[in-house]
Amino acid sequence: MAGNIWIVAEAWRGQVSEITFELLALGREVAGQAGVPLEAVLLGSNARELAQKLGAADTVLYADNAALADPVPENAAAALAQLIKERQPAAVLVPLTNLSVDVGVVLAAQLNVPFLNYCKNLKADGGNLTATCVLYGGKMEATVTASAKPAIIGILPGARSVEQGRSDKAAAITDVAVTLAAPKVHFKKYLDPETADVDITQKDFLVAVGRGIQTKDNLELAEDLAASLGGAVCGSRPVIDQGWLGLSRQVGKSGMLVKPKLYVMLGISGAPEHVEGMKSSQCIIAVNTDAAAPIFNVAHYGVVGDALEVAPALTEKIKARKG
Repeated sequence: MAGNIWIVAEAWRGQVSEITFELLALGREVAGQAGVPLEAVLLGSNARELAQKLGAADTVLYADNAALADPVPENAAAALAQLIKERQPAAVLVPLTNLSVDVGVVLAAQLNVPFLNYCKNLKADGGNLTATCVLYGGKMEATVTASAKPAIIGILPGARSVEQGRSDKAAAITDVAVTLAAPKVHFKKYLDPETADVDITQKDFLVAVGRGIQTKDNLELAEDLAASLGGAVCGSRPVIDQGWLGLSRQVGKSGMLVKPKLYVMLGISGAPEHVEGMKSSQCIIAVNTDAAAPIFNVAHYGVVGDALEVAPALTEKIKARKG
């Protein structure tokens, strides 16, 4: 395969985002299959020290420009387009997060090449790049072969583990220059959300509730179970939309990404949007009355039953074991 594999490193407020390491792990695999180097591209302003954390790449291309200080998709795409025309990579992997989701679309339009979006896996075989992409919120999958160079590929969170992409090796950094027009969009300030009563992303044990708990009053059953485990209660989007739990407790594509040791689901069917937020949990237990619920394809253990009956029974068993 002619041309290197690139990953776009995402940095925000002085930190490298976790998805960057996921892309490094995936990019390392693809570059190895293709027999070409892996390069990370870091765009920023006075952020060169962050490039040192990207040692899993063979080379880090660092572009420093005041217009790249904030995550404006148009500016990032313009910088990437310049570098791509100069260096001709075979593929560019772009993270699909709230910060970077628009970068790949704009970049592909500027280069007049197709954009493979919502990809959860990528392989190089016989000189071709083949991506597995999800459609309709994950209800369908499509296997697509990149037909143009460079291939611009949007990668979903969770494609690989974060730890796979970390490295203690010192990164080889190459400074590159880009010329950007005055940005049309300016950031005035960041507005942080109100501090939540609990940070579910830091909990080892979570009990998640869905429509199957039927009413807000039944949240008490989930709270009792979570308390017996020493964890917290969270929920799927329908529960949050009804106001039964605060937004900070929502798990899923439009909520929080959680990776607890134990994730117990009460009455959650398993919509792809929810699974996206919790699929990296170490142990997943699902309780649902529908034996055909998609969540049983994700869970390590499943109970076909009424969550309102199973939850208190589990609580009593846990309390008894704890004495």
